[in-house]
Amino acid sequence: MSKVTLYYNPRCSKSRQTLDLLQERGIEPEIIEYLEDPPDAAQLDDLLQLLQLQPRDLMRKEEAEYAELGLDAPTLTREQLIQAMISHPRLIQRPIVVHGGRAALGRPPERVLEIL
Repeated sequence: MSKVTLYYNPRCSKSRQTLDLLQERGIEPEIIEYLEDPPDAAQLDDLLQLLQLQPRDLMRKEEAEYAELGLDAPTLTREQLIQAMISHPRLIQRPIVVHGGRAALGRPPERVLEIL
């Protein structure tokens, strides 16, 4: 099997469940703790394209930073929203699994099985 990458937050139950799901199937993914090592603009743009999502669709709107930064403003560009996620990686929904040129958001965790 080709490489599997997991964008992971160890404090997130969905991230832990997704990792368990992968490991139960004998898959040891490359783990990227994105809060410690956030993706850059190009990587985040690539993830959005693979997920077929717009930036706000990948944002955790319930996080305080979302309101504090006024990220619901319709005038914000794609680039500005991506930059907000880079500067405040807690805003990024998780977990994200990438495999074989495809990506899935693990909400629910079983959703990642569609790309394996």
